[in-house]
Amino acid sequence: MRVYLPATVAMLRDLVENNEFRPVGGTAFALTPALRESYAAGDTEELEYAAMLDAARASVRLLAAELADDDKAMPRRAVVSVDVDDVKLRPDLDFSVVKVSGPVPMELVAAIHLDTSEAEDAVRAAAEVIDEADLGDPDAEFTLGSAEDHELAWYARQELPFLLDLL
Repeated sequence: MRVYLPATVAMLRDLVENNEFRPVGGTAFALTPALRESYAAGDTEELEYAAMLDAARASVRLLAAELADDDKAMPRRAVVSVDVDDVKLRPDLDFSVVKVSGPVPMELVAAIHLDTSEAEDAVRAAAEVIDEADLGDPDAEFTLGSAEDHELAWYARQELPFLLDLL
């Protein structure tokens, strides 16, 4: 199953250093039966994209915590796409949420999705208001939407070390 793991640049650096990814709380996102049922239309590729966007939003939550501890943290959403079999569906949390058990080895990483530098200001602003957006504040939702308007760039697993060197 293709699974999308929310991440930060610091977590990507750990992935390269340790040759495995440790998802926070095992939380991941995927095209689940509940997600498929929640959409009136959409093919597999479109619904997997929706799951990836859910992971990107979760990345903003991770960034909010990172930026609170370190104002020099890089404000870019990151998603690690992996292919794993051992997942537990968690529709009680949200339609696309799944849990993975334990760390994911680098060889299971299919791709990396990462914001470009143009998104940094919008992502930083979104990280500052993510909690308010979750509570329905329309201004915060607009700010979050501005960050989500930026498309994530796609990178192959083999490109990750070089990408991180360029940041």
